[in-house]
Amino acid sequence: MSDSASQIVQKLWSYCHVLRDDGLSYQDYIEQLTFLLFLKMADEQTKPPFNRAPLVPAGLDWASLVALDGIKLEAQYLEILAKLGEKPGTLGVVFGKAQNKIQDPAKLKRLIVDLIGAEEWMSLGADVKGDAYEGLLAKNAEDVKTGAGQYFTPRVLIAAIVEVMRPQPGQRICDPAAGTGGFLLAAFDHIVRHHNKEMDEDQKKFLRDGALQGWEIVPVTARLCLMNLMLHGITRADADPPIRVEDALGRSVDTKFQMVLTNPPFGRKSSYTIIGESGIAESDEDLTYLREDFWATTSNKQLNFVQHVHSILDTYGTAAVVVPDNVLFEGGAGEKIRRRLLKECDVHTLLRLPTGIFYRPGVKANVLFFDRKPGSETPWTKTLWIYDLRTNQHFTLKQRPLRPEHLEDFVACFNADDRLKRKETERFRPFTYDELVAQEKVSLDITWLRDESFEDSTNLPAPEVLAAEIVDELEAALGEFRAVADMFGSRSAEAAIVEVEE
Repeated sequence: MSDSASQIVQKLWSYCHVLRDDGLSYQDYIEQLTFLLFLKMADEQTKPPFNRAPLVPAGLDWASLVALDGIKLEAQYLEILAKLGEKPGTLGVVFGKAQNKIQDPAKLKRLIVDLIGAEEWMSLGADVKGDAYEGLLAKNAEDVKTGAGQYFTPRVLIAAIVEVMRPQPGQRICDPAAGTGGFLLAAFDHIVRHHNKEMDEDQKKFLRDGALQGWEIVPVTARLCLMNLMLHGITRADADPPIRVEDALGRSVDTKFQMVLTNPPFGRKSSYTIIGESGIAESDEDLTYLREDFWATTSNKQLNFVQHVHSILDTYGTAAVVVPDNVLFEGGAGEKIRRRLLKECDVHTLLRLPTGIFYRPGVKANVLFFDRKPGSETPWTKTLWIYDLRTNQHFTLKQRPLRPEHLEDFVACFNADDRLKRKETERFRPFTYDELVAQEKVSLDITWLRDESFEDSTNLPAPEVLAAEIVDELEAALGEFRAVADMFGSRSAEAAIVEVEE
């Protein structure tokens, strides 16, 4: 992050602590910043040198806020949020179901005048304001109380995945579980850094306005994602939004993509009803997605996302999907899906990720890389290369976070220039198709390195690493207890949590 972006983040974040005293969470605060930033930038674009037609209707714009104080300011802000949320397109995504969480009009006024209003946001480079917003999202992801981290894939991991996937100009790139937009941003940045000089104006316009597409089921996260893209110079406020606020699994889509990069939400069951196998969804445990383009019917969200990614890939399209361990070994529908995937795609690489790198503790995840192929009588997967970055590796979010250098060897072993010239190493090993289908349930959950922590207590992680892991787990548990307390409105439960912390 640049010095300018860091200064803006510190300035905006310092005021968050003032509003925390009024009960705002970090995510509430960033939401309010998003609303006001959008209004301010829309106002700036109507003036020189942009001179664009107003996107926000008169009376609901930035100018209607800055002259007011007190109760009138609060009432006007509420009217803006309500009416803009009813608009189609970008306005609807940014302001849909928006609420004012700032109860003190004086603090709202300060946020408008001293923080948002003090900057000319359109004059800042996309890297500055975009990095500043990413910085806020990263801080928000650390807030275990709101669980915002589940929508924030570690940017170090994203960068390594995009580096080996190598998105190209002219490709349509999709993230069907976009979160705050990390994969889409990284793909855009990679193309600009490596191909900006060779792209013509039409290619640049397509990259900005048409190449990237995302789905996000949570409206709050969708607006953060869209604002993140806009601040980085991707899409325009007056264009069709590249983020759709809906369940990506709910239906098949006609558009096909040359690349899919995604980290679907973890958790076995879907929280949305599509249709039960019997035609009726009787309980959460019975919820399934019944789609003709799926190989198997299951309530496992991650298995459904693997099928969905296959369905939206163009022939010869490429994908990188973050999946939990159960996708690799689960029987029933899981086995059927893996068999079809190995046959109809070239499943060429699996990266086994270490624990301690996600904001949701205890997650055991992997990155599955595959290419969709045309119909064939013989399986397309010939060899699956597995890179084990988990065994005997210990990371925590704060004490020993995952850094770029930890993924350098994987990037080198992947050998994106020519995968046929890969070489076996201690952590990188090939498995043939015949070896894979010979595994029980066609399990891809394959390990070969000796886990020293199970065999010799002297090889346990250092005490400070173990202590940090315990702290991370406790903080996450406290966050979940708080969420339960908030749900039931229990003051006694919250007080008990405070006592534990003290």
